[in-house]
Amino acid sequence: MQASFSELEYAAKKKQTRRDIFLNQIEQITPWASLTQVIAPHYPNTGGRGRPPIGLERMLRMYIAQQCFGLSDEATEDALYDSQAIRHFVGIDMGREAAPDATTLLKFRHLLEEHQLTESIFNAINAHLSEKGLFLREGTIVDATLIAAPPSTKNKEGKRDSDMHSSKKGNQWHFGMKAHIGVDAKSGLVHTLIGTAGHVSDVTQTQALLHGDETDVFGDAGYQGVEKREENLELPVTWHVAMRPSQRRALPKTTEGEWLAYLEHTKASIRAKVEHPFHVVKNLFRHRKARYKGLLKNTAQLFSLFGFANLVLARRWLDAHTQVAT
Repeated sequence: MQASFSELEYAAKKKQTRRDIFLNQIEQITPWASLTQVIAPHYPNTGGRGRPPIGLERMLRMYIAQQCFGLSDEATEDALYDSQAIRHFVGIDMGREAAPDATTLLKFRHLLEEHQLTESIFNAINAHLSEKGLFLREGTIVDATLIAAPPSTKNKEGKRDSDMHSSKKGNQWHFGMKAHIGVDAKSGLVHTLIGTAGHVSDVTQTQALLHGDETDVFGDAGYQGVEKREENLELPVTWHVAMRPSQRRALPKTTEGEWLAYLEHTKASIRAKVEHPFHVVKNLFRHRKARYKGLLKNTAQLFSLFGFANLVLARRWLDAHTQVAT
């Protein structure tokens, strides 16, 4: 099919924007065949009467663009009209066809949620990365982050989301949910994800964040006492949990104290990798607040976000190791 004027104009432009570059990277690193394969059995059949559904890969691309830019359904539809880069990524030529609307994207999201397909997408991405040798499985870092939810009661029901709860961090209270993750200690990629209400203690989720093959587990001071919990007593792992800040400050200025401080510094340098996926999700993908009502919908979105974050981090990890090799 002959390219339209708008496509030719986009292809001929001399400068690539940061959005162009970012979407080109997503294009290159996404295992499209694997992702469409897990969704296809649940996607509406193109046969039969009525208007045929929009192509699966096109809807998947629209959904990925939505997640990577932190957009609502309506804002994603608008972005297709406003941004040539996003239209090119999704595969829409406005000179020939209309863009999928917000309602179509909403139905696609509901399809993913209904059949737990975002978790399947997360697993398919990790299987793809595992084939490339990026999950080394000897060690796991566990951590959790708070994701805020609207505390207002000015809504139709006149009350806050019952799935969300308040949690105290430092001297401040936060209302929302938690994303608990298990991260490969070598590559910094997320292999396990659990979504809970905000008041759930980090240490209670530890065992569920392990894949079972690790020999070492790293956690911050919030995981103090994890080795004494009944469900963890028989686990064949070595626990590396940070001292509480007050304990570290109280270390004596002796050889033993300096050695303990060095060990804490070493453990902290390993745990730092767990912040990378949080950074991608919260800062690059702009996901700092729960977008939907209910824990299930928001956890479903987190599987997509952390799956795509793994792709972004894997690209950086591969590039870094390629430069070292050369």
